[in-house]
Amino acid sequence: MVTESASFPRPIGTRQRFSALLAATALGVYLLLIVGATTSLTNATAACSTWPTCHAPVDPLSQTQLVVAWGHRIAAVVVGLLVAATAVTAVLGDVSRRVTTAIVVGAVLYVVQVGVGAATAMSGPEAIVPGLHLALGLVIFGTIVLALAWDLELATGSDDDAIDPEPLTDDVDGEGTAAAGGRTLPEGGLARARLTAFAYFKMMKPRLMWLLCLVAAAGMALAAGPSLDRYTILATLGGGVLAIGASGTFNHVLERDVDRKMSRTADRPLATDLIPVPNALAFGGLLTVASLGIFLTINRLAAALGLAAIIFYSVVYTLVLKPNTVQNTVIGGAAGALPALIGWAAVTNEIGLPGLALAGVIFLWTPAHFYNLALAYKDDYARGGFPMMPVVRGETETRKQIIYYLAATLVSTIALAWITDLGALYAATVVVFGGIFLWTAVRLHFEQTEAAAFRSFHASNAFLGAVLVAVLVDALVLTGSLF
Repeated sequence: MVTESASFPRPIGTRQRFSALLAATALGVYLLLIVGATTSLTNATAACSTWPTCHAPVDPLSQTQLVVAWGHRIAAVVVGLLVAATAVTAVLGDVSRRVTTAIVVGAVLYVVQVGVGAATAMSGPEAIVPGLHLALGLVIFGTIVLALAWDLELATGSDDDAIDPEPLTDDVDGEGTAAAGGRTLPEGGLARARLTAFAYFKMMKPRLMWLLCLVAAAGMALAAGPSLDRYTILATLGGGVLAIGASGTFNHVLERDVDRKMSRTADRPLATDLIPVPNALAFGGLLTVASLGIFLTINRLAAALGLAAIIFYSVVYTLVLKPNTVQNTVIGGAAGALPALIGWAAVTNEIGLPGLALAGVIFLWTPAHFYNLALAYKDDYARGGFPMMPVVRGETETRKQIIYYLAATLVSTIALAWITDLGALYAATVVVFGGIFLWTAVRLHFEQTEAAAFRSFHASNAFLGAVLVAVLVDALVLTGSLF
């Protein structure tokens, strides 16, 4: 979808360019927040005793701290110019009142934040209310993101793009449903064994395993650092794989009738009667027992969290949330967040703040990630009777929610950096891949195609995967070596 040109001062000129400027400003403010957090964590503020220039004290600290401090000052100038340009363009251009107000408020607060930063640099952190500088940055980021979401909604949205989910029925062989009368097995014994084995493997939802295991590994790395032992790694990931397999198997059993209605799930093993339900239940139970047995060799808390993850996904999400509430994806994000707590608990035998912060990143990322898939399969979910966000509230609202939750995810990555000892690699990764994710989310508003939804979906996967790898590398290899 291409929107018409709007009245904006040169060189902006069009609505798309203004949205791009607004997105760049939001990303710039986010970059400044990350650099500011790094500056604080490395005590780089002590490397500059003057303002606005940066002069090292008589006994200078490390060169790295000086570079970080200078980087913070330069980033503040560049981002300030972006904020000013965006505010001027909004005031002079064809922008709604609430979008303009949000941008102007952000610009005014940016000036205030500069003053707070100057006072902190010249008089020390004790001269200002602790955390005020960061709090102002978060508020500025929030106002710019709100302006971006509202502007995109007005520029590209419509009011009539929701559809009514179709009621679930027991007639799974009727018109418009997938064929579900069973599958013809090959005659050869070996071929039949391979097909059956693959069907059991498919029930375990292997596509989810790599990312959730990476989440658990990041939780372990944050807890133990370079001292993480091999058995804890193998036992936690092994128990996690089995827990994911059990959850996926029970999900296949409970949704087998609905799966027959949806094109993306109509070929699942239970939807095609390739595997009998009693066999699938027995397989899921075996995976559950094996998972808990492995977790118990680590500690009871890890086992309890593993069982909670299986029950939450299989029962709470599949039976209660998914078919009954439009907030199923949001609340269901807890299932993906639990591996972070399992990884942390496996090392520490407790639930700590860094583990909770990592879980918070996963929880907030889930809607920003999955809403893209819900957009791509909107009609399929409606046919299955699921009240997904684009089905109930429409594509316009869903795209706006993606921006909201993406922004919340980015803020949560700052909180994770603030709480832990993660360094420059982590900061650079979240900025680069967060920028790519934001760009694809903005493009989704203008293109509004299945391809655009999948592009944003894959960008969300790349963002989280890269961030988790950066956490692993920073925690296991680089911690304490850069600063």
